[in-house]
Amino acid sequence: MERGETLGSQGLGGGQLGGGDRALLGGRRPLGGRSLLGGIAVAIAALALCVAPVSPAAARPENPSAQDRQIALAVRLLMERRHLSRHPIDDEMSARCLDAFIETLDPWKLYFYQSDVDEFSRNRDRLDELFRRGDISFAHQVFTRYLSRVEERVATATQLVGAEHDFTIDETMVSDRDATNYPATPEEAFERWRKRIKFDLLVQLADEVDLEEAREKIGKRYDSVRKRWNQTTSDELLELYLTAMTAGFDPHSSYMSPSTLENFNIQMKLELDGIGASLRSEDGYTVVHEIIAGGAADRGGDLKTGDKIIGVGQGTSGETEDIVDMRLNDVVQKIRGKRGTIVRLQVKPVDNPKETAEYTITRDRIELKNQEARSAMIDWGKKPNGQPYKVGVINLPSFYMDMEGARTNQPDYRSTTRDVRRLLQQFNANGVDAVVVDLRFNGGGSLTESVNMTGLFIDRGPVVQVKGPDGRVVPYNDDAPGLEWDGPLVVMTSRFSASASEIFAGAIQDYGRGIVIGDQSTHGKGTVQQLFDLSEAIFRIGNGPNLGALKMTIQQFYRPGGDSTQNRGVLADVTIPSITDHLEGITEAEMDYAMEFDRVRPLEHARLGMVDGQLAEALQVESDSRISKSKDFADDRRRINLYENQKERQEVTLNLEQYLVERAQLDEEKEKEEIGEKMGDSDRPAFDAEDHYNQEALSITVDYVRLLLENKVAVVR
Repeated sequence: MERGETLGSQGLGGGQLGGGDRALLGGRRPLGGRSLLGGIAVAIAALALCVAPVSPAAARPENPSAQDRQIALAVRLLMERRHLSRHPIDDEMSARCLDAFIETLDPWKLYFYQSDVDEFSRNRDRLDELFRRGDISFAHQVFTRYLSRVEERVATATQLVGAEHDFTIDETMVSDRDATNYPATPEEAFERWRKRIKFDLLVQLADEVDLEEAREKIGKRYDSVRKRWNQTTSDELLELYLTAMTAGFDPHSSYMSPSTLENFNIQMKLELDGIGASLRSEDGYTVVHEIIAGGAADRGGDLKTGDKIIGVGQGTSGETEDIVDMRLNDVVQKIRGKRGTIVRLQVKPVDNPKETAEYTITRDRIELKNQEARSAMIDWGKKPNGQPYKVGVINLPSFYMDMEGARTNQPDYRSTTRDVRRLLQQFNANGVDAVVVDLRFNGGGSLTESVNMTGLFIDRGPVVQVKGPDGRVVPYNDDAPGLEWDGPLVVMTSRFSASASEIFAGAIQDYGRGIVIGDQSTHGKGTVQQLFDLSEAIFRIGNGPNLGALKMTIQQFYRPGGDSTQNRGVLADVTIPSITDHLEGITEAEMDYAMEFDRVRPLEHARLGMVDGQLAEALQVESDSRISKSKDFADDRRRINLYENQKERQEVTLNLEQYLVERAQLDEEKEKEEIGEKMGDSDRPAFDAEDHYNQEALSITVDYVRLLLENKVAVVR
């Protein structure tokens, strides 16, 4: 039932054929063993006697099923008895759940009336009682009302898209959702949507889109919103509602529906069987977003980025099913399949959209290369002998591990430590002078892998301490003798570096093994999650129906020196100015109901003396001197100042001329703002040595090697 520890992760986008929206992590046997404590096993197992399981497809969102009740009861029992906080589901949790569920459905307060919210709020202190009975009817009542409001608002949007709008008058729209309330009357709702549609059209006009084309695009967009919400399944609604409840405990506990769990497992293994393409939904069509290099579609050569898939057939012959307006998750399930089997795609090619083509693809194993460790070797600066320093860079997007492969002792199972060891061996063979581990966009991963990978850089000792609800603190040690790299080490971090990344960076810093550079601090996620298979929890068998899983916070972790990374993160030894250091709403401390920072007793561990305060200060002074003379960093400072000024504003102009003036200040840096693309683009280099930020990181690295040499700590190779 307990599937292994997870430390949270930044994963691939939803809808990817071979991706998930998060990563499952684990491998080490969970503290506390395989069975549940006390009477919880009996309590959950008893749920299976109440009703027989039903197919998820048999339940419609407006009709909660008996299976939904089973799952809700199991989640409630597990959260109350195993969550780190041991907080009961009471009136306080009821209120949190209500607020979170409404905000999940309508975050910009565009659909519900204030009277709707007032009506829902009559149950503000009753949801805990309903949860105790496994009663989720409230979620269905709210969602039914939401669907009716979506129909009304989209009808209004359709009317307003075709209306005349004056883009020359001075008018503004509230852009801060915390600065607005739900509309009280139909007239107020209409006015809010008038401004919303006017802004949508204004953005299109600013992009030099013809007005009639803009109207068509915006109309299709909102019609797609309407269709998508009306296609919501029982599983999806259950996931939204139960996660609204678990989020009241902490921001990292959630219920994962069967399809979400499947994507979780795929991300963990970095592979799946399929065609090797990433898909997105656009105006009712399934569009190819990316072809994964080396996959079946890439080798076939027919399918292209931008193609619209309109039909799917199985095998070499037979019916082709129309998938226009079908939910993306359902399309993905039809295209995925066992390796060696055939799928036929009916496609409108991007370069000839008036024609229809049919492509036959044999499914195969796909490796998700954009989440694996990659490397680069870069010559930078000059040694005293005039030769360049050789810097080995490892870009690590996540701490991954094929848990099933490890459990069954498969000789070629994938893991971060295995891949990084191989890269370090290549660096050693090529005589690099320093190693940089880039964790800037690493959202976490396997606790086991963060411990094992740290062991590649230290020779035995504690890496992290873990404390559970009972207060017992257990160390996780690197017990393997020897190490793969004993030279200068630099760890690059940002506020997107979270969880397992913070374990690694914190241990390197506590040991004095290397320097941490980047944003002022990392994300600040210092908790451990565990995955509970609900089918096993309820039916006590390993091959029961897929009921999804509960990802629950069960422990908090601490550095060898005793400090938690929770809320505070790992502070950089040397900071480099970055827009990411100023973004709002991305750190743990800014999240609702995050666990508190605390400390435990420090463990005895080596101090390797490869960094100290004086050395870090000297590196910062030299870096600041270079940055002060850099035009690129001056442009960054301008962007940061502009962002700081804009984020204080609560309104956006609806005057086209004024909008163009304001947007022009950002357009020249637009590419750099696409941080999400940097995190997921499989074609990006492992390390772009032409980027001024990366160049400064390389300069800090060679300064570090030089200072270590002067202090007779390191030998230049």
